Amino acid sequence: MSGRARVTFFAMLATLLTSWSLAPLVESSGWLLQAAALLGVQAAVGAGARRVPLARSLTVAAQLLVSLLLLAFLFAGKAESTGSGPLAFLVTDFGALFQQGTRDVAEFAIPAPTTDGIRLLLLSGVLLIGLLVDVLAVTVRAAAAAGLPLLALYSVAAGLSAGQDGAWFAFVLAGGGYLMLLLSEGRDRLAQWGRVFGAAPGGRVSAASGYGGGAGAKAVAPVRTGRRIGVAALGLALLAPALLPALGSGVLGPPGGDDGTGGGTGGTISAVNPLVSLQSSLNAQDNRVVLRYRTDSPQLGEQYLRILALDEFNGVKWEASGRPLTDVPERMPTPTGLSERVRESASEVRTTVSAADTYAQRYLPMPYPATQVDIGGKWRFEPAGRTLVGDQLGKDRFQNVQGAQYTVRSLLLRPTAAQLQSAPGPNPFVRAEYTKLPDNLPPVVSETARRVTAGAKDDYTRAVRIQDFFAVNGGFRYDTKVSSGTGSQAIARFLNDKEGFCVHFAFSMAAMSRTLGIPARVAVGFTPGEKQADGSVNVSMRDAHAWPELYFEGVGWTRFEPTPRAGISVPDYSRAESPAPQPSAPSALPSQPVTQPSAAPSTANECPPELKRLGECGGPALKQDGAPGSGGPSVGAVLGWTGAALAVLALPLLPVVWRGRVRARRLGSREVLDAWRELGDAAWDVNVLPDEALSPRRAADRVVTLGKLEAEPAGAVHRVAGAVERALYAPPGADLSSPGLADDVLLARAGLLAGVGRAGRLRALLLPRSAARVSWVVAARWAALSERVSAVVGRIRIPLRGRG
Repeated sequence: MSGRARVTFFAMLATLLTSWSLAPLVESSGWLLQAAALLGVQAAVGAGARRVPLARSLTVAAQLLVSLLLLAFLFAGKAESTGSGPLAFLVTDFGALFQQGTRDVAEFAIPAPTTDGIRLLLLSGVLLIGLLVDVLAVTVRAAAAAGLPLLALYSVAAGLSAGQDGAWFAFVLAGGGYLMLLLSEGRDRLAQWGRVFGAAPGGRVSAASGYGGGAGAKAVAPVRTGRRIGVAALGLALLAPALLPALGSGVLGPPGGDDGTGGGTGGTISAVNPLVSLQSSLNAQDNRVVLRYRTDSPQLGEQYLRILALDEFNGVKWEASGRPLTDVPERMPTPTGLSERVRESASEVRTTVSAADTYAQRYLPMPYPATQVDIGGKWRFEPAGRTLVGDQLGKDRFQNVQGAQYTVRSLLLRPTAAQLQSAPGPNPFVRAEYTKLPDNLPPVVSETARRVTAGAKDDYTRAVRIQDFFAVNGGFRYDTKVSSGTGSQAIARFLNDKEGFCVHFAFSMAAMSRTLGIPARVAVGFTPGEKQADGSVNVSMRDAHAWPELYFEGVGWTRFEPTPRAGISVPDYSRAESPAPQPSAPSALPSQPVTQPSAAPSTANECPPELKRLGECGGPALKQDGAPGSGGPSVGAVLGWTGAALAVLALPLLPVVWRGRVRARRLGSREVLDAWRELGDAAWDVNVLPDEALSPRRAADRVVTLGKLEAEPAGAVHRVAGAVERALYAPPGADLSSPGLADDVLLARAGLLAGVGRAGRLRALLLPRSAARVSWVVAARWAALSERVSAVVGRIRIPLRGRG
């Protein structure tokens, strides 16, 4: 294996080993085999292009083009598309799958399922990094700089997979791959200077030489020394964090550090915040169904599916505090703060839920407060928040709700405004824990709470006024595009700008309630969803929601609804005694709740994407889903992509077209010197380099010898050389006509092409070496233009005022 081929191989290997750090991000690692195959093809194309040889820019362009074609053919047809033909096969589906992949990344938690979209993003990223590494290490011959894209790939993967086991192994693979790349590139550089040296003979090494000192001392090969240095560096990088406690959160840090995203493998829940993806769910374009349920509840508007409660506000974010877990009881205990009087007026309802295979949530969505849960798998119970969380199943594996079917019995509480208004003060322990506020909370939060609730004599009236301030009369606007900050400054900014989505409304009401001494927390889950004609209810991504829960002694944790979102209405108990007027503007509250049954079945749910692509959904459903211009790419997009494809295909033909035009112009001029230049360029194209120092006759002999020309082509070369000598040295008035000069040049060119192999002929035709004259002409014209600009600028005199 040659030196450059060795560097190419180790550049590909370093990229592949670094890509291992992405494995914890997805459930399956099968995409790594595809990445290895694609990287191998990409590296082979680069090696072949450099062996031709091609210019550096053309080498990179060839690798990029082949990589794109491989990805397009690998993933074509994977995405849902209404287009047809090769354009849709290579472009429309390919772009749609990229968009689907970005949505999947925002919607799934780590480790995410290896959907086609996510697999496309992984392979595209690895191929891009592989191309950068190959360009830097092999094409540009700067292997040290190739560590930058490798470091970028490892840093992104390590940051996203924080808390996963095996981080040290991924670090060793990435570091080892980079060291092997450096060693192979260093060995190749040494080989260019001569033989890679090893130990010097004993007795020849002096103490001052640096290779030993004393009899029998031996020199150490630099490659071996490099390997030792590399192993020592990797060892220090792995051992230093373990030996120094201050660095314990680095590569070898324990899973689930202080960032609040740990897995919680022990007996408590770690501070997991699911609001990271809530805004992405609300803005999801496909609005996929994640849950389907049936219930015997007579009030579907109260059928919120709650995931967990965020009860700790540290000034940066709301999160679930760590609490002990227990086994799931056969019958859950009575909810905190619920009195027997309110319990007697409640009814127990039964809800059967089916989760989609693409919904990988570790917390179980349930109506609140649940009293009994029937579900398979390993689950744990957190009593304070009354939530179920998936237990650990193995290394890096946890129980989740993906594809689960379960039944929940829950209480349908019907508290009245009078009961809430007459509620006694909360339990001191509840008040102390759920009214904590950070020191950095801006004063505007408490000031707004006191101003809105001025004159209220009880906590219930204060809570209703805060709710109506946000939902009805405060001038707030619902907008899911607003930045989803969750800290103290984000609440103050929200109160000033008066626009946001459910996160801002829920967080702000909870924080304002705590400033008034009302225990509050934030619940995360789903609104009731949309009822279907068959009686079932579909819950989609856009039903994701956050709402505040306030504590009233005798009733317990009670839901309020400050978000003026379409399809959501405030609870009945929060408006019976409310002093605020009922909303009349449709922008604040909808005129029809989301739980009203639709007149016809949802065609989006009856017709899965797989059947749509096969055309088996029937005409009416497809027409209903369709919209003007949604039948495929527009004419402008088709023309644009077609033009881009033609431009890419025509790019390799530019040298051929240019060379043909130059040849026709030279031979058509019937000038002897033009014909001589064309003959010289024809020889140059077959690797007979021009030598301007030779006379025409000596130059012709050189072309005949190096070009291995036969009798007729050789005679044509000499006839052209003779015509050049007559044109240069003949006395004035002599006959300089040379009939058939163009035919002689073409005959000589044919002989030169016949003297090389098939690869040489293709190289001369498609990538002629004489095309280098273009860069010479451009450089000369640029130099002339620079000189003219410098001369003009030099003649400009700017008067200096105030001088002297």
